[in-house]
Amino acid sequence: MNIADYNRQAWDALVDKKDQWTVPVTADEVRDARAGRWHVVLTPSRAVPREWFPPLEGTSTLCLAGAGGQQAPILAAAGARVTVFDNSPRQLGQDRLVAEREALEIRTLQGDMRDLGALPDGSFTLVVHPCSNCFVPDVRAVWREVARVLEPGGILLAGFINPLAFIFDEHAAERGDLIVRHRLPYADETHLETGELKALHDRGEPMVFSHSLEEQLGGQLDAGLVLTAIIEDDWPGKALSMYAPSFLATRAVKVR
Repeated sequence: MNIADYNRQAWDALVDKKDQWTVPVTADEVRDARAGRWHVVLTPSRAVPREWFPPLEGTSTLCLAGAGGQQAPILAAAGARVTVFDNSPRQLGQDRLVAEREALEIRTLQGDMRDLGALPDGSFTLVVHPCSNCFVPDVRAVWREVARVLEPGGILLAGFINPLAFIFDEHAAERGDLIVRHRLPYADETHLETGELKALHDRGEPMVFSHSLEEQLGGQLDAGLVLTAIIEDDWPGKALSMYAPSFLATRAVKVR
């Protein structure tokens, strides 16, 4: 199975289902962003600290695997020059919808987050990467490409899932029961039984992969980025959030 093709189709379908990460921002949110009252999230609920951002006016910004009409329109309304790169044409369409509705300039490109060959070296000051690298098996490739397209001193803001979340049986967790089932690293295609995998496909859900902290944090360091800040976040209503943070977000700067 080609994972990128499968997940592209899954996310396209989620737009029709109005998944929460596919619903565009409102006109009021764009108006507030233009007035300087804005925030974005990389994880489910906690806003990225404003001090993590450079001044946005005229800043060349890449929203990486971050389509859906959410972060990109807000950053564009706040003054950034925004490019959105995402695997899902329908998700990219949500950004174009808001751009046309609100007279915003947003460039959209379709592709795999592990291959940013369409983008020149050192072409961005800021990369905003919402929690989405769980949809590719090799996260180190993502960090290498991010480092390549960032200019020296450029900033990466990234969100990702706490790898411990993947040890639990997902269906039991949805019922509020935390049952340890999986050994890490986790991947839907290798850890689910045949019937479970078929059911996932029948529901049209994307396939996911866990990544260790060594890959998430160490991978950024190995790519030439230096971590300068980190925060944790929960997913309200999810069982794990009663006991431990389910998500992390990092700020890193390109030094080489």
